[in-house]
Amino acid sequence: MRISPRMILTTAAVVALAACSTEAPEAAVDDSSTDAMTDSTEVAEPGTIVDVAVGNPDFSTLVTAVTAADLGETLSGAGPFTVFAPTNAAFDKVNPDTLSALLLPENKADLTALLTYHVVAGELKAADVVKAITDGGGTATLTTVQGATLKATLDGDSVILEDGTGAKSTVILTDVDASNGVVHAIDSVIMPG
Repeated sequence: MRISPRMILTTAAVVALAACSTEAPEAAVDDSSTDAMTDSTEVAEPGTIVDVAVGNPDFSTLVTAVTAADLGETLSGAGPFTVFAPTNAAFDKVNPDTLSALLLPENKADLTALLTYHVVAGELKAADVVKAITDGGGTATLTTVQGATLKATLDGDSVILEDGTGAKSTVILTDVDASNGVVHAIDSVIMPG
C-alpha cells in the first residue's frame, strides 16, 4: 500500500477529531480569554523515529528488522537522523530467503549494516535534499551512518536514491517529522554494495 500525504492528513484529522470531547458544554469565549487559551494550548511533540515507524502499519517489517538488529534504542536517541524507511512493499521485493536469513541472530551485524545504510546523520528535509542535488549539478552524495554513500538525483519531482549496487529507490513520502529527525518512505530496500 502506498502512503500518501493525504492518508497522513486524514489519519491526523481522525485522531484530532477522536481527541475532541463533545460531552463538555461549550463556554462563551471573549477576546480576552482567547489569548489565554492560545498560550496554554500545546501542540503534541511527535514521537521518535522508532515511534513513527511503530505507529504506521506500512513499516511493520522495518520495525521487525530494527528490533532484530537491536537498533531501537539508537534510533530513539537524540539524533537528529534522517531515515530513508523502506515500506513493507519495499521489503516484499527482497528475496524472502535473504530477508529471513538477515533476521537470524547470527546475521545481526549484516542486518545492522543494512539498516544503518538507510540512515544519514543530521536532519535533511525534502527541500534540503533537493537543494543538495541542485547545488551538486544534478547529484548529491549522502554519507550514511553505515559509512557508505548514496547518490541522490531527481527524476521530475521525485528524489531517486542510487545505492552501492547501482539499484535505485524512489522516495514516495517525505518529511514525516519525528522528535529526533525526519523519515522519508522509499519504495525499495537499498543495499550498500
